[in-house]
Amino acid sequence: MNDDSPYEFSTDPDRIDAARVHELVSEHTYWAKGRPREVMDAAIAGSRPYGVFRRDTGEQVAFARVVTDGVTFAWLADVIVDPARRGQGIGKRLVAGVVDDIEPLGLRRTLLATADAHGLYEQFGWAPVDDGYKWMERRGPGVGTKEAGA
Repeated sequence: MNDDSPYEFSTDPDRIDAARVHELVSEHTYWAKGRPREVMDAAIAGSRPYGVFRRDTGEQVAFARVVTDGVTFAWLADVIVDPARRGQGIGKRLVAGVVDDIEPLGLRRTLLATADAHGLYEQFGWAPVDDGYKWMERRGPGVGTKEAGA
């Protein structure tokens, strides 16, 4: 991305605006609508958080987090761009920054789930899982409830 963009990507966890992230994730996603603030805060604390910020004001306009062991596996989660700012390349800036940050780890696999952004992720190397693995899941007691915040 060009350097004269009004937005900048950051890997600095101290820049994450937890209240803003909670607002974006709990109000503007299909996967975590209504997620409680304490759940979002714990998820951020247990992950590698990323943000895209306005250069002029510092306002956080996008968020993502990676859950990883740092060696073999990662899961990209809670990728969100402020709905009022979509269509400006912010999602691409965010995902490119995440990929650049985790690439040196040499992870064997990074997974994500999406209902509607396959085209974005394919640009960065993601593809449907079709390598013979039979993925399974174990759902916790909160799945399907407002408190779950998958």
